[in-house]
Amino acid sequence: MAAVSAPRSSKTESYIDNKRKEDIRHANIKAACAVADAIRTSLGPKGMDKMISTASGEVIITNDGATIVNKMEVLQPAAKMLVELSKSQDTAAGDGTTTVVVIAGSLLKQCLTLLSSGIHPTVISDSLHKASIKAVDVLTAMAVPLELTDRDSLIKSASTSLNSKVVSQYSSLLAPLAVDAVLSVVDPAKPDLVDLRDIKIVKKLGGTVDDTEMVTGLVFDKKVSHAAGGPTRVENAKIAVIQFQISPPKTDIEQSIVVSDYVQMDRILKEERNYILGMIKKIKATGCNVLLIQKSILRDAVTDLSLHYLAKAKILVIKDVERDEIEFITKTLNCLPIANIEHFKVEKLGYADLVEEVSLGDGKIVKITGIKDMGRTTTVLVRGSNHLVLDEAERSLHDALCVVRCLVSKRFLIAGGGAPEIELSRQLGAWSKVLHGMEGYCVKSFAEALEVIPYTLAENAGLNPITIVTELRNRHAQGEINTGINVRKGQITNILEENVVQPLLVSTSAMTLATECVRMLLKIDDIVTVR
Repeated sequence: MAAVSAPRSSKTESYIDNKRKEDIRHANIKAACAVADAIRTSLGPKGMDKMISTASGEVIITNDGATIVNKMEVLQPAAKMLVELSKSQDTAAGDGTTTVVVIAGSLLKQCLTLLSSGIHPTVISDSLHKASIKAVDVLTAMAVPLELTDRDSLIKSASTSLNSKVVSQYSSLLAPLAVDAVLSVVDPAKPDLVDLRDIKIVKKLGGTVDDTEMVTGLVFDKKVSHAAGGPTRVENAKIAVIQFQISPPKTDIEQSIVVSDYVQMDRILKEERNYILGMIKKIKATGCNVLLIQKSILRDAVTDLSLHYLAKAKILVIKDVERDEIEFITKTLNCLPIANIEHFKVEKLGYADLVEEVSLGDGKIVKITGIKDMGRTTTVLVRGSNHLVLDEAERSLHDALCVVRCLVSKRFLIAGGGAPEIELSRQLGAWSKVLHGMEGYCVKSFAEALEVIPYTLAENAGLNPITIVTELRNRHAQGEINTGINVRKGQITNILEENVVQPLLVSTSAMTLATECVRMLLKIDDIVTVR
């Protein structure tokens, strides 16, 4: 009897899946791991850059994980989940987009081993969830609190983010710029919230990244309308943002008017002139001397005739303002957009000391400075010698801004350089020994998976990863929790003293999002394609 019951007990203990479900799960995990392996080499300050060639012939050189996976044409549904994972991290924290994908890939590899040992996917999934909650607690315990008045610490964390980018040599310029930009838009009424839409990045070709500057005011990457010799510089400007057209009206329905003699022709032209002059007199009556005209899709926003009269009235005109910029412009100028000439009132205008056209590189820009009662917004003018550098500088600056935003919303710093991952791995490994049954195994695998970050950092820096990770474990076991890999010196040092710091939010968000993604992939046991 005992001989018969033995196999039955082993049947209930281990989980045996049918072949198809196993194959699908394996295929999903393999596809997701392939995406993770593709961007693993770009992790860290010594990571490689990727050159992406799009179908339209455009070339992008970048180190930003979110950009790389975004531009990849991934067809396998499970691999697409890693692309979405990277986007989620970009939205939640802004930085750590490569880290999150690499952690997810490493966790999936560990899950393959656990599945082949016969552990049920649901057990693995629940254990990973417990481990990720514990991981966030450990990270929070390691973190160092920070005050927003401590500008140096904010700059250090922004520099750490920029150090792994193509434009890392400019981090001493871009990091303080990012910190000042974010702090200038923090609203005292809501000190924990920063809306990055209040920081406008304007790219202008020419010069080098060194010429990047922060402008307190507005910058338009376009010329003033020069028709009929209008002004290009206005002091004590009264600015109106208009959303109507200064051009002759069109009929509501498509029709053609046949003019048979010159008298009628003259009447039409005279009416047009009077119509436009009537509008411009109303505009001039309010004392307005700068017009920002929204781009129109129905008919021309301005005609040559209206530009001629506006120039005569000494009104500076900036036309073709994009529809999505209107909100930012009105918030900055502290004015209201005007949708109809009848609503053109003095109280809807914005006031500034100076509006002028400035030559920059091979083009021109318009700057509005000295705005009265300016809203909490700022503009960063990014320069670069070619489009590749310019785009990468913008992406890097966005990451640095996000890092500072994270610190504003959750004011804790944590060491970088693989230190938190090794500490997590050590503490979770110790915790797994306390747990019973399958859970212990799964948490131990989670702990081992986290070692991929220091391992990859060392590998990308050309160091011996096994020696480095072993030495790191040893130092952390002795209680040196802030010890990490100093990639520049090629050795292990106290990373906090080396000023390699990152926001706590980046690490905790990477842990939770990577675990969520892996749990979701584990639960999938079939792919149904609907034609």
